[in-house]
Amino acid sequence: MAKHLDLEEQEQLDELKHFWKKYGNAITWLLIVVMGSYVAWNGYQYWQKQQSSKASALFDEVEKSAAAGDAAKLERAWNDMKDRFPGTTFAAQSALLAAKSFQMADKSDAATAALQWASESASDQGSAQLARLRLANLQAQNKAFDEALKTLAKPFDPAFAGLAADVQGDIHSAQNKPQEAIKAYSDAWRQLEDNADYRRLVAAKLNALGVNPEPLKGAPQ
Repeated sequence: MAKHLDLEEQEQLDELKHFWKKYGNAITWLLIVVMGSYVAWNGYQYWQKQQSSKASALFDEVEKSAAAGDAAKLERAWNDMKDRFPGTTFAAQSALLAAKSFQMADKSDAATAALQWASESASDQGSAQLARLRLANLQAQNKAFDEALKTLAKPFDPAFAGLAADVQGDIHSAQNKPQEAIKAYSDAWRQLEDNADYRRLVAAKLNALGVNPEPLKGAPQ
């Protein structure tokens, strides 16, 4: 009986050797790939966590510089953020905050550059579209009307579309183009249905152009 078991075990061992000889190399490489991917994923997660932590600390510097009104220090911190952590949400937030602070300090070029960067490079669409709205407003204030309209030309998500139409109306009003302004404000009125306060502002602009916005409620989109 013992001999029979020994022969059976030997056959199994031979089969295992044959299987390993045939597939062992492929299995080994598969394990290497799987383990390598696991190690790489964990390494990437650790790197992301480290990046986020460092970006958060740098964002604190941006906030403090903006609060202190130190434009020079703010510009250094913002540029550092942009160069080192461009893919983080902190970079987009820093761009918006820096632009606001630069604008208050009459540093229009620096504000424009920060908003331009955010509109093109922000990691989330919400921040990018908000940056585009603010950039268009700033360009309009600087009487760069064509540039402002170009900034607004790309479609906005529904959450921003009404605001963008209102800015377009302001630009056309500044250009003395009342019909274009009425169309843009009318679009804003329709798209801002859930924002009563802002709608009242748009209504006042339409009234000033001799238009009652109420009938627009039932008008086709």
